[in-house]
Amino acid sequence: RPTIIGERINPTGKKRFKEALVEGDIDYILGQAVEQIDGGADLLDVNVGHPEIDEKEMMVKVIKALQGITDTPLQIDSTKPDVLEAALRVYAGKPIINSANGEEKSLKAVLPLAKKYGANLVCLTLDEGGIPKKAEQRVEIAKKILDRALEIGIPKEDIIIDCLVLTVSAEQDGAVETLKAVRMVKEQLGLKTVLGVSNISFGLPNREMINTTFLAMAIENGLDLPIMNPNNVSMTGTVLASRVLKCHDENSMEFIEFFNGFVKTDKLVKKNEVLSNAPVTDKKMRKGASGSDASDSAGGSGDVDVDALNNAIFKGLKGEGKNATARLLEKMDSLDIVNNILIPALDVVGENFEKGKTFLPQLILSADVAKVAFDVIKDGMVKDDSSVSNGKIVLATVKGDIHDIGKNIVKVILENYGYEIIDLGKDVEPSLVVDAAREHDVRLVGLSALMTTTLPSMEKTIKLIREAGLNCKVVVGGAVLTPEYAEKIGADYYAKDAKESVDVAKIVYGN
Repeated sequence: RPTIIGERINPTGKKRFKEALVEGDIDYILGQAVEQIDGGADLLDVNVGHPEIDEKEMMVKVIKALQGITDTPLQIDSTKPDVLEAALRVYAGKPIINSANGEEKSLKAVLPLAKKYGANLVCLTLDEGGIPKKAEQRVEIAKKILDRALEIGIPKEDIIIDCLVLTVSAEQDGAVETLKAVRMVKEQLGLKTVLGVSNISFGLPNREMINTTFLAMAIENGLDLPIMNPNNVSMTGTVLASRVLKCHDENSMEFIEFFNGFVKTDKLVKKNEVLSNAPVTDKKMRKGASGSDASDSAGGSGDVDVDALNNAIFKGLKGEGKNATARLLEKMDSLDIVNNILIPALDVVGENFEKGKTFLPQLILSADVAKVAFDVIKDGMVKDDSSVSNGKIVLATVKGDIHDIGKNIVKVILENYGYEIIDLGKDVEPSLVVDAAREHDVRLVGLSALMTTTLPSMEKTIKLIREAGLNCKVVVGGAVLTPEYAEKIGADYYAKDAKESVDVAKIVYGN
């Protein structure tokens, strides 16, 4: 029987929630809880991680306040063992810890807490090597965690495995591997499973359709606990419908009770904005996402090869882009192609992305085409010993953070604007950033973080850069950052996306 975990008590991407945490507005948080319970949540995930507050103190306050108004089970969500234990001490009942993972330090820190307090434990299928691409490798990590849990006396039924959802716009085959892993965990290990469903659709239009479809597929493959927004009627309705179809809702009573009174009116449509989010026709989709609008913005040049390169960038056609660039090199200067065709075309794509006309997959495809074109140009310029670099930039995802999709997108975009990128990867020590900036004599360092728990690493990195006396600026970005916090930790610039990163680079390098 699928059980809904409400995801809304979490500051990530929620400005008002962050403000409530900073202001100590517990009533707002309680309101979020009540709305989710009314929407159909069976459990509530509770995450109060924010760099500007005492997370341990706030977690204890919120847990006590929530248990004062509801008996709905709570999932304590933090990466800090001391925060988890503080919440476990005051929790009345059997909680869920979110989470442990396959890293040795996590197993040693979190498994004993689950044993001591008799908690259910969410376990992520990642380890020191990051998130495996293949389902079989994720199941191996799940098996390792299970074995370690059993060794110290944690019951098998208390273990819940998170096979991890990766955004399909960046890794399309990731959804298949996640679903496969869920089924394997159920069949081979006999464990309960949990997934953060909405992660699947980041960067895509009509996210509700992707989320709902993926949710249905995951339930069919054995998902027990979807972490989701219960206030989305399509999502909650999918769970309730699955209970009916799998005979978990006798006589469909829960389903009828939930939808009775408004399913036959327009209330359901308004609540979910079904009409405004309905899938557009293929013709509209092609125009809005693939680039005919962009082509109109750029205008026809009168040169068939210029138009061919523009068209290739707007539509994500690598072969056409490569061939058009090669033809243009026979009659145009390399820098003219970069400055007068590639960069303006990318500007149009970036503007359309900001306006919601182009979406993340199209942005990446366009950037890939421009990279192919730029590689052709660089190959041609080796012969005359020229360079089209606009400057060097060091990029890194800070220590403790294993998420680098955003950084990689920024890297591709910056490279296509002619910048040479020294990519240090993810989980990078602050000292390595300083060493790289000094060695390459860069004027700009870009730091990325997706998790609130790694923001102190970002602050430490910036501090070391300043102490080293390096003549460089620092730009920061990531879902958990704000312009105000960027300024607070000493960054020179904040970039909300790849396009703004390019704008910062242009300012720093004067191009």
